[in-house]
Amino acid sequence: MKRCKSLIVASLVVLPLHAQAAPTDTASEVRFVVPPWPGVTVKTEILAQILAPLGYDNDRQEVSSTVGYSALKNGESDVFLAGWMPSQKASYDATMASGAIVDMGNNVNGAQMGFAVPGYVHEAGITSAEQLDQPEYRERFDTRYYSIESGSTVSDTINDAVDNDVYGLGDWNIVESSTPGMLGEVEAASREGRWIAFYGWTPHWMAIKYDMHILDDPAGVYGENNGRSDIRTIVNKQFSEDNPNLSQLLDQFVLTAEDQSEFIQGYGLEDRDADVVAKEWLQANPDKLASFLEGVTTKEGEPGLDAVKASLQ
Repeated sequence: MKRCKSLIVASLVVLPLHAQAAPTDTASEVRFVVPPWPGVTVKTEILAQILAPLGYDNDRQEVSSTVGYSALKNGESDVFLAGWMPSQKASYDATMASGAIVDMGNNVNGAQMGFAVPGYVHEAGITSAEQLDQPEYRERFDTRYYSIESGSTVSDTINDAVDNDVYGLGDWNIVESSTPGMLGEVEAASREGRWIAFYGWTPHWMAIKYDMHILDDPAGVYGENNGRSDIRTIVNKQFSEDNPNLSQLLDQFVLTAEDQSEFIQGYGLEDRDADVVAKEWLQANPDKLASFLEGVTTKEGEPGLDAVKASLQ
C-alpha cells in the first residue's frame, strides 16, 4: 500500500513538470511581412524551412515596409525581419509607441546603407555625398539619383532630403523603382563606364559586383555613422506573448552581414530559387542552425533541432 501511494505521489510530481515543458504556442501559422528585397526574401525562406518541420505553416505578405508596420500594429501580420534602423525610425517609433510591437533585436550585424557609387566613380575622387551636386560633377551624374520603390521609408528619406535641398539635391530627379530595376540601371552604367549615384546597402551582392562604395554622409540623411544600420526582428506584441516557443526561435535567429550577402548572391545575382538557396545555406551552416534552435521544440514538444536536421537530408 505504501509503494502504491509512492507511485501516485511520483506521478503527481511528474505530470506538472511534463505539462510545464510542453510548448504553449497558440499559433499554427506565422505571417511574415516581406518587402521585395532579396535579403528579406531569402531570410524569410530560411525561417520558413525551419518552421515547417517544427509544425508551423507560414504566410508571406509582399508589401512595403511602411504598410508592413501598419499590418503589424493591426495584428494582420506577425513578424518582420527587415526592420532597418535608423531608416525606418519614423514608422518604427510610431508603431512602438502604440504598444503593438516588440523589438527582438538585430537579426543581422554589420549592415550599412546610404548614397553609393561604383568603384570607378569612387576612384575618380567621389567620396562624399557633399560632392554630388558640385558643378564639375553634377552633369556627370545627369542630376539623377536612383532609389528603391516609392512608398518605402527609404523613399521617404531621400525625398525629404530633396525637399530640403540637402547636398544641393533640390533640383535632382529621384528615379524610384524595384530593387532589380534600380540595379539594372547600375549594371548598364557600369558596363558603359557612366557615372551613377544610387541607394546602396550591405549586406548585398551589389557591394561585390560593382565594387560599391557608400559615400560619407555628414548630414546624416541615412542615419548616423555614415548609415551604419541595425536590421531588427519586429514582432506583433500579442503574437510574441502567445507564442513563447516561436519567440525564442526569432530571438536567436541572428546572422552576420557576410552570411546574408552569401545567400543574397545565390538568389539575387545567380538567379537561383530562394528555396534552393535557403536549403543549401542551412545544410552548409549546421552550427548556426543549432544556435537558432537551442531550447526550441516542435509544436508537439519534441527536440526542434532533430526535426529540422531530418528535413534537410
